[in-house]
Amino acid sequence: MDIGIRRILFPTDFSPAAQHAQNYAVMLAERFSAELHSLHVIPDPYPIPGSEGSWILSDDTVPKRTHEAELELAVRMEAALAANLTVVRAVMVGQPVRDIIDYSKTHAIDLIVIGTHGHTGLSRLLLGSVAEKIVRLASCPVLTVHPKDHPFRADESPAT
Repeated sequence: MDIGIRRILFPTDFSPAAQHAQNYAVMLAERFSAELHSLHVIPDPYPIPGSEGSWILSDDTVPKRTHEAELELAVRMEAALAANLTVVRAVMVGQPVRDIIDYSKTHAIDLIVIGTHGHTGLSRLLLGSVAEKIVRLASCPVLTVHPKDHPFRADESPAT
């Protein structure tokens, strides 16, 4: 059976959980000689504190946050570039779940590799889980990686 993974999407929020998932995404891209897409979605609107307890969205906030995210994405993907992978980086402003799903469909992604923070109980109920929603809504397979579940070891050979 040929799995045929040609494009892998690694959505990141720049958290430690995402960094752990990035290790898997890079390793899988190497193993399958796949193109690696790295995506960061800045939640819209991105409010900042205003006067008297109000929240406002400054005109220069979105371009500044986008530029900062582009720089951060470039730095974090250096290892993938050093591994001679084809890397596509993208920063979007919008709704993370919707934009990740749309991106995966638009770019014919074969596999999504996403980190999970492992919230449980009330915090999961209140915060929701981007990874969980991606698993439910994606039209391709999704690998969720929790940083405490399994230590990443690049030197392990796959099971035969």
